[in-house]
Amino acid sequence: MLRRVASQVSLRSRERKLRLFLDLLQPGPDTSVVDVGVTDAPFGGDSSDNFFEAMYPWPDRVTGVGQTGLDSFAAAFPRVRAVRADGRDLPFADREFDLGFSNAVVEHVAGGRDGQRRFVHELCRVADRVFVTTPNRFFPLEVHTLLPFVHWLPAPARERLIPFDDVLDPLGPKAFASLFPYEVRVLNRGMTLIAIGPA
Repeated sequence: MLRRVASQVSLRSRERKLRLFLDLLQPGPDTSVVDVGVTDAPFGGDSSDNFFEAMYPWPDRVTGVGQTGLDSFAAAFPRVRAVRADGRDLPFADREFDLGFSNAVVEHVAGGRDGQRRFVHELCRVADRVFVTTPNRFFPLEVHTLLPFVHWLPAPARERLIPFDDVLDPLGPKAFASLFPYEVRVLNRGMTLIAIGPA
């Protein structure tokens, strides 16, 4: 039951993010987009993973980048170019894409703030403009688990309580903005922070 509620909340949040992306960045059928942080899964059921590829109007202009094998992703989204790579070292030329997108990935990047900064700098390097989201550290509910206050604990205690094997290093608005190589506009949506840049 809790998983279903979390999935519904997540899907609504992700739909709003996509609408905001479309409204603010105004891509068209010729706009190239890189989405860094896709997972090897289809979209649907109890999962809202890869919602961007499932809902974006021009999937043939999207390159999805994930760190694991992407066979299931490629089968689910045959019009999207799938690339396996570490987001901290992207195999693309400078400004190869018009837009860069990354949803709720930076908080999972290993290597502390330096690793997160490298991830964000790489996205900014390969795209003219970026749209990056992360859960808001100062929102009382941890959005991955729906547990209150767990993300406010020191890292060792937090890692014992979070029911998945993954890094979770949440960010507040100032720390999030500091990851970028240029000034960004950070929108605080309560549960979520969204950075759009260059500002």
